[in-house]
Amino acid sequence: MQDIRIESPLQGRLIPLSEVSDPAFASGAMGRGAAVADPEGRVVSPVDGEITVLFGSKHAIGIHGTDGTDILIHVGVDTVKLEGKHFTAHVMQGDKVKRGQLLIEFDPAAIRAEGYETTTPVLITNAADYGKITVALGDAEISSGGDAEDAPAQESTPAAPAEDEIDPNLPKEERVAKLIWKYIGGPGNVRSAEHCATRLRLIVNDKSIIDEKAIENIDGVKGQFFAAAQYQIILGTGFVDKVFDAFVAGTNLVGAASSKQEAYDQMTPLQKISRTLGDVFVPVIPVLVATGLFMGLRGMVQSLGIEMNENLVRMSQILTDTAFAFLPALVCWSTMNRFGGTPVIGIVLGLMLVAPQLPNAYAIAAGDAVPITMEIFGISIPVVGYQGSVLPALVLGIFAARLQKWFKTFVPDIVDLIVTPFLTLLVSMLLGLLVIGPIMHTLEIGIFGAVRAFLELPYGIGGFIVGGLHQVIVVFGVHHVFNALEVQLLATTGADPFNAIITGAIVAQGGAAVAVAARTHNAKKRALYISSAVPAFLGITEPAIFGINLRFMKPFIYGLAGGACAGAAAGFLHLAGTGMGITVLPGTLLYLDHLAEYILVNAVGFAVAFGLTFMFFCPEE
Repeated sequence: MQDIRIESPLQGRLIPLSEVSDPAFASGAMGRGAAVADPEGRVVSPVDGEITVLFGSKHAIGIHGTDGTDILIHVGVDTVKLEGKHFTAHVMQGDKVKRGQLLIEFDPAAIRAEGYETTTPVLITNAADYGKITVALGDAEISSGGDAEDAPAQESTPAAPAEDEIDPNLPKEERVAKLIWKYIGGPGNVRSAEHCATRLRLIVNDKSIIDEKAIENIDGVKGQFFAAAQYQIILGTGFVDKVFDAFVAGTNLVGAASSKQEAYDQMTPLQKISRTLGDVFVPVIPVLVATGLFMGLRGMVQSLGIEMNENLVRMSQILTDTAFAFLPALVCWSTMNRFGGTPVIGIVLGLMLVAPQLPNAYAIAAGDAVPITMEIFGISIPVVGYQGSVLPALVLGIFAARLQKWFKTFVPDIVDLIVTPFLTLLVSMLLGLLVIGPIMHTLEIGIFGAVRAFLELPYGIGGFIVGGLHQVIVVFGVHHVFNALEVQLLATTGADPFNAIITGAIVAQGGAAVAVAARTHNAKKRALYISSAVPAFLGITEPAIFGINLRFMKPFIYGLAGGACAGAAAGFLHLAGTGMGITVLPGTLLYLDHLAEYILVNAVGFAVAFGLTFMFFCPEE
């Protein structure tokens, strides 16, 4: 078979597909190639050819090269939900293009600020027609396939096709659509349908009546899984358009425009809370990650007994303390953005919560300052700064966003630019300092006191429970509830014990997936399982969970057991990171002054999960 080599269409950092958080890409189901992490905002054509796919959302583009290659470039993960925001297309579907021609421009920072990853898979979707496929970017190259990988496996057993009574003479896309309808549970079980560049995305009423095995075995279906309250069926670029048209023909299904709200409406109250907290805190996490790394480096220097002069200490404090001192501004900005208010008003409100005219929260805690007492209607209200606080800024941001929208309903357009911000800031500031702030701060102290007490239970009991349940929480999509807890713990204590526990749970799922691969004799399946397991050791468990462990269930349970043991070890050792947002191998930078304990916790999680899975699980070949 012919080997091919293409230049990356984006500038950035070349990484294997296995490190992409989306299991459809990480598993190789969509094709072979590589991905570009931290991309710059320009996509150029890697070949001479024709644009075969360009979605209205402009996040994905397909090219048929003159050499016969079919290339898919998919900017980011789940960026279809942006509906074209932050993207500009410079070509149209059907256009002839030359190598190096500008295709799409996008704003990576704005996309990440919306809470989406920008890592961009670059795939050869007709990879079966080629041998070794190489994607190059500067001096970096990533290759896949070749004689060794394509050699037939001795124990390979092809999947049984889905049994059906559908007319075999129908066009393939109609046949696939009818089969999906059959095994999905019929029209009564589908509330809405949409599609992205690679997969059909459905909102269903009852998951239990879906025959997932039969759907996965349909000729033309490359995989299926549940994510973000959607049932996603991987079909591949180009083909998914045809199947979607056939699937919705003659129905009254809700289309893409309202599918995001549909997905939200399908969530449980806890999932809605988790999604909202994720939308608020995910944009803030990069700053806290950087701050945590600075703290880790300083801790390592201090643990080595290296003396730092006064100016160097002051500079390190600027790096490590600023984000938490002005944390309410970050939280209020992100909350206003999430709830449809003006973000800059959120920034100003957050800064008002930490204004220098107010007694500093850290000084009050140290006994160096006292709150300002204000009498309102005979009630004494303590007025303080809220440095390092989360809940007052979060609630104030929600209130201010809704207040601004209310003012806009009656303030005349001609004075809206002046009057609405003035009234929003005035009312929000007064209520924030005199009502919302004191109430939420008191509640915050109670909540986080209880959390800290739970994590400090003797013998690592708290860590055992959290570590054992964390990946279950991930599966149900409510793991973002930890974001607010982690931020507050970092702000108040400078350390995040959740990070260590979560890391152990992630490593354990990776260990279980590695054990499945080790027990699998089929060479192709083993290679697929390994590629799905690798991202777990970079902090991304979705490919391992959805691609392997949950499919067989026992490895997932053994992974939970490993996570519980790792969490118990982390709790017993009182291990905590200096930051959040990164785990496992990248997270090592948060534990430079407690590296041995960190390695031990990870080793416990991996060993327990791997050992149980290897001993008690036998894959069906």
